[in-house]
Amino acid sequence: MLDKINENNILFLDIETVPQCEYYDNLDEFKKKLWNKKASHLYNNDDKSSAELYQRAGIYAEFGKIVCISVGFLNSKSGNKHLRLKSFYGDDEKIILKEFIALLNKHFYRKEHLLCAHNGKEFDFPYLSRRILINGLKLPKLLDIAGKKPWEVKHLDTLELWKFGDYKHYTSLNLLTNIFNIPSPKDDIDGSEVAGVYWVDKDLKRIAKYCQKDVIALVQLFLRYKGENLVKEENIEIISDLN
Repeated sequence: MLDKINENNILFLDIETVPQCEYYDNLDEFKKKLWNKKASHLYNNDDKSSAELYQRAGIYAEFGKIVCISVGFLNSKSGNKHLRLKSFYGDDEKIILKEFIALLNKHFYRKEHLLCAHNGKEFDFPYLSRRILINGLKLPKLLDIAGKKPWEVKHLDTLELWKFGDYKHYTSLNLLTNIFNIPSPKDDIDGSEVAGVYWVDKDLKRIAKYCQKDVIALVQLFLRYKGENLVKEENIEIISDLN
């Protein structure tokens, strides 16, 4: 199956999200009520209060926002694979999403194009789609899946590919990179620390760098799935535009 997919047609991506406010107390009263109801249904809450659980709000599109989208795409030069990376990040989510949508509409819109993420079908793709609509923007073709049959949805998920039909457990990107001897993307921070880096440290560049490492790991893992060699470090390039 994977050997029939041209990896040059894939846009690999990862997103970083945070709660919409730094603290629960910053929410208006109605939003607090909505979060309280959401928090009451969270599993394993260990008797924590809604305020304490608010640190997890970033993983829900209704209570979080996107602060970084990193993307990567492959191409071959002289027989060697090259990976180009681009990040959209900032405090204004709508601008981030507009720039991401513009990229898709300009470069990834044909029927052979695909999106790929780790746990993308459960997280990245629906989260992106929901935040795009919340911001009053139009879904790009690759995310507009309403009414499509499963085989018409152009989404790849390295977590789903690893399950081989087994739906009993989650396998992290960090674990998979370890067993496939791929450099770990978690050598600085991990997803649970992103909100603190954003709200407390206000270090968006650090978040973008972490997000880019996840995309690199994602691409390398996909190539391992195909039985191919990894992209050499000297062939990985971070770019500022895609003209």
